[in-house]
Amino acid sequence: MTGILTGLMPPVSSDWAWRAAFVAGAVAAPALVLTLSGQSIAFDSPVPTPWIIIGGLIVGGGVYFGSGCTSGHGVCGIARLSPRSIAATATFMATATATVFVARHLLGAF
Repeated sequence: MTGILTGLMPPVSSDWAWRAAFVAGAVAAPALVLTLSGQSIAFDSPVPTPWIIIGGLIVGGGVYFGSGCTSGHGVCGIARLSPRSIAATATFMATATATVFVARHLLGAF
């Protein structure tokens, strides 16, 4: 998703139309489900909203500087035995492990 959104930011990618359609669908689909079914999509998180936003921005920066996301590198890249993707996925996982350790055991969050 971050890669798709990046293509909508200036300078806009030449393939912006499918990116805009994808983002519009990602926003419109839950609204359509709510409108047609009357059922809301449950979301509950023990993490405060500002932390979620900050975490999303950090992940977005990592995706930008890492030239891809965990699913792209981890699923597609490792499947084709890309050394760059294997290294990127190992870095993502090590960073995630360290972040959880620091948040839970050193900062006492959650």
